[in-house]
Amino acid sequence: MIASLLIANRGEIACRVIDTARAMGIRTVAVYSDADANARHVRMADEAVHIGPAAARESYLVGEKIIAAAKQTGAQAIHPGYGFLSENADFAQAVADAGLIWVGATPSSIRAMGLKDAAKKLMQDAGVPTTPGYLGDNQEPEHLRQQADQIGYPVLIKAVAGGGGKGMRRVDASADFRDALESCKREAASSFGDDRVLIEKYILSPRHIEVQIFGDTHGNVVHLFERDCSLQRRHQKVIEEAPAPGMDEATREQLCAAAVRAAKAVDYVGAGTIEFIADASEGLRADRIWFMEMNTRLQVEHPVTEEITGVDLVEWQLRVASGEKLPRAQDALEIRGCAMEARLYAEDPATGFLPSTGRLDLLDLYQGEGTIFRVETGVEQGDSVSPYYDPMIAKLIVHGYDRGDVIDDMKLMLTKSHVWPVKTNAGFLTRCLDSDVFQRGAMTTGFIADAGDALIPPAQPPESFWHAAAINLVERAEEQRTDPSPWQGYGGFRLNAAPRRELQLAGPGETRIVPMEGGGDDDDGWLVEVAEIPGQDALLLFDGGQPYRFAPARHDGGGAGAAGDGAILAPMPGKVIAVDVATGDNVTAGQKLVTLEAMKMEHSLTAPFDGTIAELNVETGSQVSEGTLLVQVEKGE
Repeated sequence: MIASLLIANRGEIACRVIDTARAMGIRTVAVYSDADANARHVRMADEAVHIGPAAARESYLVGEKIIAAAKQTGAQAIHPGYGFLSENADFAQAVADAGLIWVGATPSSIRAMGLKDAAKKLMQDAGVPTTPGYLGDNQEPEHLRQQADQIGYPVLIKAVAGGGGKGMRRVDASADFRDALESCKREAASSFGDDRVLIEKYILSPRHIEVQIFGDTHGNVVHLFERDCSLQRRHQKVIEEAPAPGMDEATREQLCAAAVRAAKAVDYVGAGTIEFIADASEGLRADRIWFMEMNTRLQVEHPVTEEITGVDLVEWQLRVASGEKLPRAQDALEIRGCAMEARLYAEDPATGFLPSTGRLDLLDLYQGEGTIFRVETGVEQGDSVSPYYDPMIAKLIVHGYDRGDVIDDMKLMLTKSHVWPVKTNAGFLTRCLDSDVFQRGAMTTGFIADAGDALIPPAQPPESFWHAAAINLVERAEEQRTDPSPWQGYGGFRLNAAPRRELQLAGPGETRIVPMEGGGDDDDGWLVEVAEIPGQDALLLFDGGQPYRFAPARHDGGGAGAAGDGAILAPMPGKVIAVDVATGDNVTAGQKLVTLEAMKMEHSLTAPFDGTIAELNVETGSQVSEGTLLVQVEKGE
């Protein structure tokens, strides 16, 4: 058995591999860039080696540095995780040439499946059904157009060396073919250094079904059943589940057998995934499911397979790489219930899913009780989401025995997972789960694009949230209050009059006076998820995972730049690059006070009215979180 292992990756997959290695008694070595010096995977490993600047091309993608780190620390083996160098045949070969163990597919298998046209020809020879299309060497534009005409529109032009959704164009008519081809070739050349393309029949009701396979060095290959990864946004998977909804046993048997044939055709060793495209216009049928490509590595969504089979796929990887046989034969593997994974990303659906970076002041990922909930993450509260890498915060996984219950549990998990001030796609994921199409298991790869803005959470909270926020803030203030003076509470004390039970409340986009009476036990605001923001006199209320921030207006401004009471808040995480005022300065409405740099853009924050700078809490160069009070302006007489 391998005694020491270097993980050539970062984030949640590095932490995932370390967890299993530690359980097996294997010493672990992490590598890290400048940006990851204090990352969770570095803290977890037994030893860590710095390999370069933040940019991946200067650190995680430099194979020589990783091999040198392994030799320096005495690591016997290298696990590449997924992404970065995991499917780089030259790196895999270099690892072997250095006398180290490569925990992954052989270089020959990676090469065989790396080019889509060659892989399809190989699969055809192995008796694996492939999508109707053209895989020929003749790349003349007119010849390609003629082939597309023969296949029948719509067709898909795909880069031979493509991946990650790049180098793909749908064409609906012959007249549009030439322009789409030129565009596809330009992107393919830019992204992969290879402008060759293939042409496939475009499937109008596509489902993305993939089969987990595993091989060892003794000639054994098994499958661990299928996953459905049809819910995608711009060709990137969003929610995955196993088994596939609507898959009958006969179709499953034929599909998984084809996947095993595909793996055996390349003498496959280790964990791999055979991806298929299904025409689901008449349900899932074996004669309408075709090979698409093979991923010669562990997949991001591997936990759903682990949950339904009770197998630790990383443990299997390490055992196979150590020369052992597969721990289980095919007849010892069975499906137990169903599982689902949602990818929680640091991104803002309201701005076209732009990444949201910065410090995680609040990170509370729900794990419940028992074993049905599972979290895989590379960050903890207080860590930061870096702009240099994939902005995934965590993978949330649920296992159960009824798909409807699993969907409900995933919604619960999303609702009770609290993140701030970094924005996430939690509300978007919840809306996907709530959709009738997903509930019926009838989603296709085009569902999210077709649904459009219907899946984007609203900018404004439900009306009941205002009353719920006011009640929660008052109760919280009373619990924390140590000064008995009526001037220090939110109770509405008035001299010679009954208390006026109301609170001036700053919420998303506006400030309101909220009466404390009303609402009552029937107010659904009492049932929402509430979380405190560390270090702030403010609360978050969550609607299906979507957070809305509320604070007493006399202390805070609501989080939208310039609030009605003169509190100037950071509208997003960023760096202060200019401060144009000082405490005591007189300012006029619209005058620039502070300039914030965030998401590679400059944002000027201005005075909401004529007044005086009563409080200044930042200086040039300060890094601030969303909602931080930067400047307090007091109105002039």
